[in-house]
Amino acid sequence: MASNNQGNQGGKSNRGFASMDPQRQREIASEGGRAAHEKGTAHEFTSEEAREAGRKGGMARSANRRTAAQSGGNSGSHASGSNSGSNSGSSHGSN
Repeated sequence: MASNNQGNQGGKSNRGFASMDPQRQREIASEGGRAAHEKGTAHEFTSEEAREAGRKGGMARSANRRTAAQSGGNSGSHASGSNSGSNSGSSHGSN
């Protein structure tokens, strides 16, 4: 069986969405979005819904920062380049 999937290495499965080329993933996702809009089932956020989602996200981030500060900040498993909720002593966003 021939496969045209890109980026498959090391004996990993070449099946499924995640194993596809990122450009092909975007094409498929875009087709689904267009189909949902044409069908009338796509959700479009109102400005109020977007505001509420942003508020909830900000509250969750703030709670994570407080928890990290109370536990001494870094638990020793800081991944380079990730946003783990700890800013190494930065005082941005503290209340």
